[in-house]
This record gives sequence, C-alpha cells and structure tokens, in this order.
Amino acid sequence: MADTFQLAVLNPRWGRGQETPGEDPLVTGKYAVSYVRGVQGDAFQGGGKLRGKLQASACCKHFTAYDLDNWKGVNRFVFDARVTAQDMADTFQPPFQRCIQDGKASGIMCAYNRVNGVPSCADYNLLSNTARRQWSFHGYITSDCDAVSIIHDNQGYAKTPEDAVADVLKAGMDVNCGTYLRNHTKSAVEQKKVSVSEIDRALHNLFSVRMRLGLFNGDPKKQPFGNIGPDQVCSQKHQDLALEAARSGIVLLKNKGKRLPLQRSKSTSLAVLGPNANNAWKLLGNYAGPPCKSVTLLQALQSYVKDTRYQPGCDDVACSSPSIAQAVEVAKAADHVVLIMGLDQTQEREDFDRVDLVLPGKQQEFITTVAQAAKKPVILVLLCGGPVDIRFARDDQNIGSILWAGYPGEAGGMALSEIIFGEHNPGGRLPVTWYPQEFTRVPMTDMRMRPEPSTGYPGRTYRFYEGQSVYEYGYGLSYTEHSYKFISVTKELFYLNLFPKSQPDEASDASPRYRPVSDLGAEFCKKSKFEVTFEVKNHGDMASKYPVLLFVRHAKPSSGSPMKQLVAFQSVELKGGETVEVILALNPCDHLSRADENGVMIIEEGWRFLEVGDQEYPITVMA
Repeated sequence: MADTFQLAVLNPRWGRGQETPGEDPLVTGKYAVSYVRGVQGDAFQGGGKLRGKLQASACCKHFTAYDLDNWKGVNRFVFDARVTAQDMADTFQPPFQRCIQDGKASGIMCAYNRVNGVPSCADYNLLSNTARRQWSFHGYITSDCDAVSIIHDNQGYAKTPEDAVADVLKAGMDVNCGTYLRNHTKSAVEQKKVSVSEIDRALHNLFSVRMRLGLFNGDPKKQPFGNIGPDQVCSQKHQDLALEAARSGIVLLKNKGKRLPLQRSKSTSLAVLGPNANNAWKLLGNYAGPPCKSVTLLQALQSYVKDTRYQPGCDDVACSSPSIAQAVEVAKAADHVVLIMGLDQTQEREDFDRVDLVLPGKQQEFITTVAQAAKKPVILVLLCGGPVDIRFARDDQNIGSILWAGYPGEAGGMALSEIIFGEHNPGGRLPVTWYPQEFTRVPMTDMRMRPEPSTGYPGRTYRFYEGQSVYEYGYGLSYTEHSYKFISVTKELFYLNLFPKSQPDEASDASPRYRPVSDLGAEFCKKSKFEVTFEVKNHGDMASKYPVLLFVRHAKPSSGSPMKQLVAFQSVELKGGETVEVILALNPCDHLSRADENGVMIIEEGWRFLEVGDQEYPITVMA
C-alpha cells in the first residue's frame, strides 16, 4: 500500500544518509516531489491525472529533524533534537513541505525523536497546524514502528500508556506502526483521555486513502493497477533504467594527468584489489530488494580485460589485518591497478552511526602501500553512502583517479566499468559536503546549521559550513572540459518597496533592511519571477551528460544568511564540441529569501551574484 522514503541528510556520520538525496533542501524537495508522483501514479509534471485515485500511497519520512540513529550511547528513541526556528524554516521543513504541497503525498511518518522537548508523533503544532492546516495535507499520518510506545517507555514524556495514546491521537497521528494503540486505546477511551471523535477522525484519514487506492472496488485484477506483476520488476526497461541511474550517480573526484579512461587492449593486464571488489551485495546499500542480476565490479572489469588478477587485500572493510604483501605482488605485475575500497553496512546503517570520517581499519595503509608499488598511478573506487576523509588519496601523486559510486545498485559494477574504460563519461555531482576528520569533534547531537565563531562551531552543510572541506557539495569532474557564459537575466533589479503592505522593520547601519515574504504578497512574487539564460559548451570530443547547478551568493551575507544557496539545476546532454542554451526560472520569494531568527522568511536588500561554474552575474535587491 505505502512506499516510504527518507528526505535529507545533514550530518555526515548518520548511518542512514545513504537513504537520502543529500543535504540540499531544494534538491531534496524536488526529489520528493518526483518520487511521490511516480509512486502514486501522477504525471511527472503533476496535475493529478488519476483524479484523486492512487496507484500506491507514498509516505514522506521521518517528520522531522531526524538526523541521528545511534551515536556514542545516544539513540533515536530518546534523542531530543534542539532545533532553532530559523533552521527549521529553511532547512528541515522545506523538503517535507514540497513533498506534501507539490508532490501531494498521501502519507507522513512522524519520527522517533523529540524536537525541542516534544515527541514528533505527539506534536500538535507539527502534525495538525503545520502539515494539515498550513500545508493542506490530506492523508494519513503514521508513527515510525513502536514510536508511540517509546513516548512512555523510553522518553517518559507520557505518564501512562493511555496518556501516550491520547497525546498522539490528539496531535493528529492516525495509525501506529506497532501494537500500542491496539493494546491501550480502549482503556484510554474508558478513562476519558481519548474521545471517540478522535478515533473517527483517524479512521476517516486511513479509509479515505484506502478508498483512493481502490481497495473496496471489487476484484483487484479488474482495477487499473491490478495487473502489475513480478514480471514487470525485472523488465529490460527497468534494468536499463538501473544502469542509467548508476551511471548518472557516479562522481569522478580526481583524474590527475587524465589517468582515466583506460584504453582497452588485448595485451593489457589489470589488478583488482579490495574488499568491495567481488561482492554484489556491497553495491546495494540498505533497504534493497533482491537484484534482477548480480554482477560484481570484479566480474564487470573481467569482461573488459581478460588478464585480470584479483586479491581482496582485506577480509572485510574493517581491514584489521590486510594482506599487504600479497596485494603488492599482484599490483607490481599488472599494467593497471584498481582498488575498490570504502564502507558497507557493517560501518553505516539504520541504528548505527559512524564515529569517524576516515576509512576503517588499515585501509589507508593498504591503499598508499599498493599505490607506491604499482607501475602507474592507481585508480581508487569508493563504495560508501556517507562522506569519507580521503585527503591522503586526494593529495597522493601515486593515486591518479578517484571515483565515488555511493551504493550504485545492481548495475553499479557495469556502470563503473563503462566509466573506467571510457564508454560513459562521468557526470555525477556530490550530493553532500565531504568533511575532514576534525569535524567529528562536533557532537552529532548538535543540530545547529549556522556557525558560531565565538565558540568555534563551524556550521553544517555547504550553505553554512565555514571550515575546510575535503570535497565541496556539487563537486564532480568529467572526461571533458565545460565552460559557461551568461546570456541574459530578464530581471536584474528588485524593488521591495513597490508593493508595500507594511513598512519594513528598522535596521541598524550594520544590518541590511529587509521585507518579510508574507508582507510582499502573492502578486509581488508572481510579477517578480525572472529567467536566467546561459550557454554551456563541451570543449572535448566525448559526449557528456551532467547536472548544471545555479547558485545564488550574497555579496555581503548578514549573520544567519547562507554563504550560497542552490536555486536551480538542470541535466544537460552535449555532444563533443556542442554548445547548448539553458534557461532556468527563478522566483525571488523562493530563491532570494532566507529565514530570520523567528523562522520568518525574509528578503534582504543588497547585491547578489548568480553563479554557474566559474561565471557570475550580479543582481540587486533594493528595500
């Protein structure tokens, strides 16, 4: 009935970061909208082509500020996420808002954790005021599994089980994943802690979604989606899509001296080393179903090079006792060396966060020793969901190329091989910031986005982080060079005082003047939309496909402002030597605003720069 998906990752150590689209709220929101529309059977552009009916019910989770599972004795069942109104407004909530308002999701899952002292599933302001009233959510709200029980059993927020039942039903939750409501709702009614009308409301929300799914319309096989069978799961179309998804997500982090792509030759020999090389399950990550085909990266590379020698080097990714000497001998004898290292589900998963950002065990020693012994600079492939501090590899001249594949799925082995041998040009971009190991000094329990220089707190995500990065958000290389050129911006000057509904707040000389977006009104936002047009040129011979990212940067950011913000992106495909024109639409109310300390979205006066690649274009806001 329901398909659930995770929204954003904001901490690099979180074990479930691999389940998310990344750290940026715009990307995460757009991902949510597309995911929901696809699952529920709507058109890609929306519009409700099923007229209220559902192919399946999509559920956005975990609502909200869920960014810690189990870290140094603090677990998600008792964690109290302290989140400012400012961070809530422009970081944690926007993806959920887009999921509900634009995607029209029919389900929400409230999280285990508390937010500012209140359990998410017992938060009336979150579930009823925000989701249902402000965002016009129509659907069911479910708890995470056993999240109602922990309100009494673990958190002690409710004095009795009946109080816990009353808290969640009155807050607006409709169904419990677990047995707590089944066991304690009757006694809660008898004790007059829950009214029958609150149960009726929950049943109304649940059964309305079941009706939209057609569960009461007779023989399922005679319904619009009644003949979707297992044979459609592994169709050729779906397997091709899995391969394309894997290709698109792989990121080239380093390619010194154009070490990649390798040339195919009958006389070439290849050494494949590493604990992630010959296990197809390592490609899948968590929450994965059985693959249609299981092809390891070793098997895929063997299809390109007949003379391929394999040595795992480590028994597993923990790599406590590496066979360095044996691996060195294999590497010395080969023309090219590919090291397949990184993490797996023993290092990061649900209920298991990392405490370090470096590669586990003796992987670094293994990699550097093999690289030093090889005939040519080696190729390092990393399988991992979260970021790792690989400055040693980034700066090592004996490591020619680095590829990050995430957990690329069943077709990941073939996709990586195609990229290594030049049949596909890598175009992926990092969806998260890669922090140095020093970032682990910041407790995972610190949920602040904004930096605090007085205490040395560096902030989090590319929008606010002031420290040094191993690799920045959106980073990714290609086998070809691209250049950018702004062509036109249809609106370069914005006057906030042309549509006054109230006078702007007074500000000191040190603070820019601003207007709340709500004061500007819908008419201003509609009339102020503008388009940005620029050219992208492929200077190489190889075709490329990759996302073009458009950022906005404030010339003089005020306290609390993002250093820069992704405002639009678009995938482009270019033949060798081709130039294409990209047009992106922006709205100042969405793309030039930020949250103030009270969580109110405002637009500040001042210069901004539109940024694409290494090009900038100035625009001005006048208050």
